[in-house]
Formats: sequence, C-alpha cells, structure tokens
Amino acid sequence: MSKVAIVTGGSKGIGFAVVQRLLTSGYQVHNLDIEPSKSGVFHQCDVSNVTAVRQCIQAIIEKTQRIDVLVSNAGKHLSATIEQTDEATFDALMALNVKGAYAAIQSVLPAMKAQQDGAIVLIASDQAIIGKQNSFAYNLTKHALASMAKTTALDYASFNIRTNAVCPGTIETPLFHNAIDAYCKRSGANKTDIVAEEAALQPLNRLGQADEVAALVSFLVSADASFITGSLQRIDGGYTAQ
Repeated sequence: MSKVAIVTGGSKGIGFAVVQRLLTSGYQVHNLDIEPSKSGVFHQCDVSNVTAVRQCIQAIIEKTQRIDVLVSNAGKHLSATIEQTDEATFDALMALNVKGAYAAIQSVLPAMKAQQDGAIVLIASDQAIIGKQNSFAYNLTKHALASMAKTTALDYASFNIRTNAVCPGTIETPLFHNAIDAYCKRSGANKTDIVAEEAALQPLNRLGQADEVAALVSFLVSADASFITGSLQRIDGGYTAQ
C-alpha cells in the first residue's frame, strides 16, 4: 500500500514542488487548494475555512485508511505595518496562514496516533526567526507556525509523530513575483532591478528555488530524518546568519 501524503496549497510554488517530490518518492498525494492542479489528487478546499479542511481531510482518511505525511503550505503574504493592517485583513491572514495549519494538523493526528507514526512539516518563513519591516501580520503568522511545530513535536513525540517547520528565505515563486509586481505598481520601480536587489541581499547572491525547499521537505518526512523533530529548518541562502 502506498504511503499517503496531504499537502495544503499544493497547486503552485513551493507546494507544487513538494507535491512533485512526494509523487516521485511513491506517495499518494492529496492536494488541498482553491486553484486546480493535475498533480496528485486535487481537492477543492478553502484552507482558511476550518470546517472545510476538517471535512476534506476526514473524507481522505475514510478512503485511504491512513495518513503518513502532512505538509501545511497554504498561505499568503502581506506587506503592511500594524497601522496599515485593518482587522478584516488581519483576520483573513490569520485564518489562512495559522488556522488552516491548526485545522489540518488537528485533523491528521488521530490517524497518525493510531498508526504510531507520522511526519508533519509546516512551511513557515525566515520571518519565523527574524523580524522585517512592513511585515507585522505576516511575521506574526510565521512565528505562530514555528510555535505550532515545536509544541506539537513535544506533545506527540510519544506517538512517533515528528513535526518540523521549514523556514524559507526569498524563494522565486508566484508569491514572490506577485509581491514584487505589487510593489513596482505602487512605487514605479523597475522589476528587473528589484529582483536583482533581492538576490544581492542573500549571502549566496541568488534567490532560492521552490524545488530546493521541496528537497528539504522530502528529507524531513523520510526515514533519514527520523531523529529530527521540533526543529526550525532554515533554507535562506545564509540570510538569517548575518
């Protein structure tokens, strides 16, 4: 029987790369997203809706009778200070970035506990470790994911369930390009120049790629990482080491 993996937000960017990696490793991969994808088994699901996440994952478990891996990736970015963040925007970001992860983890735990085995990876950010300007709410959500990874790791280690957070730096994904496009539209800046400036900020002098993050996720859910839990794994080209 194939191992079963669930990936939230698996239709593009890092999530899509993770789906591809897990498929290559022989997993049956279920992708929960609002945007359709032909990779893996697609489930139309608004991950910001706790009830929808629970129902979707429960339906998967009823069909597969097991869950081996959860990769909680669904999320969005927001560039804003605390004064610029209204309550509705704040709540929407928390609903997707934090409550979506909460609902997904809570939903897979009973099956993983019954199996006495499981691997959970939360896609956080370098902003789970450091602060950045104009990133009040986004930074808050990523710190929350780091906390979720550490506390869940401790609470469920006795069930052989491992939980880790991956903390990517600046990765060239549709999310990155959307953020740059929005900035250039507001400021009139040249996109090529801004992308080059972002690359130059990294000690390795380039942007990261989604498949590099997916490779780390693939390792963390494998048997080779069986003694790693509760960790925040940086993959940021050295940015947070400065």
